[in-house]
Amino acid sequence: MKNFIEELRWRGMLQDMMPGTEEQLQKGITTAYIGFDPTASSLHIGNLATVMLLKHFQLCGHKPIALVGGATGMVGDPSGKAAERSFLSEETLRYNESCIKKQLEQFLDFESSENPAEIVNNYDWFKGIGFLEFLREAGKYITVNYMSAKDSVKKRLETGISFTEFSYQLLQGYDFYWLYKNKNVRLQMGGSDQWGNITTGTELIRRKENNNDETAEHRAFALTTPLVTKADGTKFGKSESGNVWLDPKMTSPYQFYQFWLKCTDADCPRLLRVFTLYSREEIEALEEQHKGAEHLHIMQKALAKDVTIRVHSQEAYEMAVAASDILYGKGTLETLQSMDEDTFKSVFEGVAQTHISRDAYESCTSVTDLVSVVTNHEIYPSKSEARRAIQGNALSINKTKISDPNATPNFDLLQGKYLLISKGKKNHLILVY
Repeated sequence: MKNFIEELRWRGMLQDMMPGTEEQLQKGITTAYIGFDPTASSLHIGNLATVMLLKHFQLCGHKPIALVGGATGMVGDPSGKAAERSFLSEETLRYNESCIKKQLEQFLDFESSENPAEIVNNYDWFKGIGFLEFLREAGKYITVNYMSAKDSVKKRLETGISFTEFSYQLLQGYDFYWLYKNKNVRLQMGGSDQWGNITTGTELIRRKENNNDETAEHRAFALTTPLVTKADGTKFGKSESGNVWLDPKMTSPYQFYQFWLKCTDADCPRLLRVFTLYSREEIEALEEQHKGAEHLHIMQKALAKDVTIRVHSQEAYEMAVAASDILYGKGTLETLQSMDEDTFKSVFEGVAQTHISRDAYESCTSVTDLVSVVTNHEIYPSKSEARRAIQGNALSINKTKISDPNATPNFDLLQGKYLLISKGKKNHLILVY
């Protein structure tokens, strides 16, 4: 078995752990879990950092459990939040659960004969527990003083926190206890903002099981990973348009690939260690290759490739690379024709669009008219300038150079309704029918 703690240390993925955690892991296969509340229908790349904890845990020979918080999602975790969360409907939560479960299944090995992954849902055990029973099972063992001292609660006491969110750590603590008793889970992991909630679980187990001796055979443990930040200390994980989601319908594979490709040189060494499965030697080799050849973006390309393939697919990665070439003059008509509409829209997000009727297009007598009069002179202010550009080989339509200004427009529409008109390599206009 590989040493999981050493793996986290060199990757910079270890924030805190309870004493004895490393010794427990060295004894043999240990079962650990991380929880994911279904507050959206997709995980985002902030969640991916903790998914990677489970992935490395399994690769080191241990058994990972991913918990989908069907019950805790109905309450809302106050950690890192300045105000109360809005409740989601039960129908929305159940839909989100099913989506997140499918995403988690992509990253872990559920067929291993030694340490197969599992997915559990805490709604399965909470749905049968009444309020009075929960107070006796959990509330009796954790004091208000203990709960109020947690950072997630302390920061909200001045502005106000509901009993619902105040109780969240008890629910998460009971999750750990239930898994400890029923699944032999000995370790809970999570982001560093979860330390308070996780240690509520270890404390509940200690008190209910009377494990007061630190050398007790059946202790429970906690481990956290740092929240991923940029080199300048700001939060990592959002693009200009918001969260970067793992669902291709919410963040297209092209946008996803571009997000990683745009990471700075200063951020890449850390991101390669946290988000990829490259070995230490491979990452250090990439760093060496990058030095002195920064313009080639070697680290960014390696980062974007690994993460895009694992989150989406090899095919999605190849399409994202081909689509990226389109904007910089390297793409072909075949590439454009092979894109689905979502990818096409992602690639040309922000590019000016002009809507014209099919009659206007079909009645157009020349390419010169098409790129001047019909497009309301958005590309060329006059027919004469359009004609000179075409004769100078400066115009292409759907990535095909146009050389005859009198040619009749007869182009295959992309996705049945688009024409891509390019003036030079980087100036584009999309005609929409």
